Amino acid sequence: MFREKYHPKAFLSLRRNVRPGLLVRTRIILFLERGVSNAKTVSQEIGLSYTSVLRHLHLLETENILVRKGKKPYLWELTGAGQQRLTNIHVKMLVRQ
Repeated sequence: MFREKYHPKAFLSLRRNVRPGLLVRTRIILFLERGVSNAKTVSQEIGLSYTSVLRHLHLLETENILVRKGKKPYLWELTGAGQQRLTNIHVKMLVRQ
């Protein structure tokens, strides 16, 4: 389906997945794997606009991949949940074969 490598958590189950969005979410997730951060820092570090990053942070929050902490400016943190279930399903399918 997709030739490029994306982070497994970058795929959304509630919305359509398109390459630009997958790339942005992959970059955000990879950055947040290093630690908790606010949206402004994420946007500066990965070189994308604040509004684009914020949009994808909210999409990832809806998918329970990220959680907001504290008061404004919110800190964003990975939950450890989310699309890992797809990876688990894929592994189970491979085991059955």
